Amino acid sequence: MTTDQTPLASPTPADSDRRVRTGSRKRGWASFLRDVLVIVLIAIVVSFLVKTFLVRSFYIPSGSMENTLQVKDRILVDEITPRFGEYGRGDIVVFRDPGGWLPPAPPSDQPPVVQGIDWVLSLVGLSTSDSDDHLIKRIIGTPGDHVVCCNPIGQITVNGVPIDESSYLKVNTGDAASAIPFDVTVPSGSLWVLGDNRNQSKDSRYNTEEPGRGFVPIENVVGRAFLITWPFDRFGMLDFHHEVFAGVPTADAVPAAADATRASAGP
Repeated sequence: MTTDQTPLASPTPADSDRRVRTGSRKRGWASFLRDVLVIVLIAIVVSFLVKTFLVRSFYIPSGSMENTLQVKDRILVDEITPRFGEYGRGDIVVFRDPGGWLPPAPPSDQPPVVQGIDWVLSLVGLSTSDSDDHLIKRIIGTPGDHVVCCNPIGQITVNGVPIDESSYLKVNTGDAASAIPFDVTVPSGSLWVLGDNRNQSKDSRYNTEEPGRGFVPIENVVGRAFLITWPFDRFGMLDFHHEVFAGVPTADAVPAAADATRASAGP
């Protein structure tokens, strides 16, 4: 008995080439996607480390620092200073609420997916979701300083020396540097901070009844703002106006008589 059988076709060189090319394309796409994923993960890790240890982005939600900073400005904050350096009078700092400075934040109504995306974007500096939970002010008094307002011509004095804040202060012509008088000695590990838009800033003066008595613990400071990044026409370094405080002696250099007066005045 004979049976007709059609012999199996042997693969031709062209068929083999097609399979090799198809397999190569699949492996090529897989390698490409893998490389992209690795690059993205590395970028996220690097951005996370930069945000955690070097710089961090914030936006300005209020006008309390006008005209130095405008509403919706985006800034970069140096996070190295709190780890390896010291803060000086005139520095502009971002800090966490010491307690009672900000109204309670409403619960987030964002879906979990949106919150997750926002968190990822914050790692690479494209989102500033925690800007509403922080404050930004200028340092007027450092630990040990005796800060008083105001002298007969409306100036703040630091360790007995009047400071001329006209280079950054926003007040009506003829107004004193503060409509609220104060006489404080800054405790160790704390700062006394005020907004440049002095009459529109809920700063240290307005929080003396809170548990922290208006002082900002240095451990609450995220870092020192140093650069406006957006809008582009305002791009540039921030001026700390350290020259305003150039004549102020350090707290430990204040004469003994002034120390006695300061002690009797109290915070």
